[in-house]
Amino acid sequence: MEDLLRYPIGKFTPQPAYTAEEIQASLSRIESLPARLDNVVKLMSAAQLDTPYRDGGWTIRQVVHHVADSHMNAFIR
Repeated sequence: MEDLLRYPIGKFTPQPAYTAEEIQASLSRIESLPARLDNVVKLMSAAQLDTPYRDGGWTIRQVVHHVADSHMNAFIR
């Protein structure tokens, strides 16, 4: 049960190779994520933002900040 909560969509298993279309689709999803997150979280109350997504897990606010930090570091690299 712990793994189901920790990895709700499963652990990442990379493919041996990716097509140009798959790479472009992934880049598009990464590019659109900040706006999509913004559209969702701006509708949430402070209490909702401070709710952990699982016992012992980060709050939604922490996850959003982590995503922003991750994106900034990726752009810098």
